Amino acid sequence: MRKSAFTLLELIFVIVIIGILSKYGVELLSQAYKSFIFSSINNALQSNSAAAVESIASRLQYRIKDSVIARQLDNSFQALASNTDHTAPILEWVGTEIDGFRGNVGTLPHWSGIIDLDLSNVTTLVSPGTDTVALNTLISTLSDGGSGIDDAALYFIGSDSDINNYGWVGGTPLSDHNTSVMHPINDVAGQPNQFASGIAGVNFSGANIYEYHQLAWTAYAVGIRNYNAATKTGTLMLYYDYQPWKGESYLNGKSAVIMNDVSTFQFMAVGSIVKIQVCVNSDLMEDYSLCKEKTIF
Repeated sequence: MRKSAFTLLELIFVIVIIGILSKYGVELLSQAYKSFIFSSINNALQSNSAAAVESIASRLQYRIKDSVIARQLDNSFQALASNTDHTAPILEWVGTEIDGFRGNVGTLPHWSGIIDLDLSNVTTLVSPGTDTVALNTLISTLSDGGSGIDDAALYFIGSDSDINNYGWVGGTPLSDHNTSVMHPINDVAGQPNQFASGIAGVNFSGANIYEYHQLAWTAYAVGIRNYNAATKTGTLMLYYDYQPWKGESYLNGKSAVIMNDVSTFQFMAVGSIVKIQVCVNSDLMEDYSLCKEKTIF
């Protein structure tokens, strides 16, 4: 009987083909796996860095524009427009209370942004359409009970905006309404549309009161904390619920993590426009970073 079998030539062809597949097949699988890992890391960094930039921008767009400063770690500061070397690590600003200004669906805003100059006097400022009771509740909710209407301050649109008179120096509360840019306020019992001076023993006598104002209850700061020299990254933090006009610094406020593994946080001013940049690294891929930028008008 005859039995069929592979010839030597066929065996050689099979061995050659298996060798080719083992060499290039593994490389193809390896390349496909690397491409998948890179794509996954890239998508994650894209998404996280975009979210970080948007989180900062969403607050910066409601800034009091003349209040923005660049702060050094030694607590020295300058107006952002004067920060030409872009080396300051901390961006700080006073934010307008926007949630109450928008109001709830079907209700009026909690503050109107208007001072009636005819009805106001050195003791109280009358703000038609303002509801300090509702505003106090809102601020307490937003600050998790840390602040209220008596921690707020007014910024008069058109007034002198000397960067040194916002309270950025820290340690000492603003002591008068004549040189201050921010004007601390208290509510008036039984008069929800009026503001009293928030500086003990000092009224509004001699102060330049303007018809239009913005109301603020907190400043904000953004910077990198816990920088690791080995990985060249740190944690990008948001600081809030602190009042410079009361002598507080960002270290007195609450903090929240914006993003981990951040290698760079930079910012600059072009006129009244602010540009920010966030760069992030991945510990899963060596020497790979990604940057996102945003311009805030």
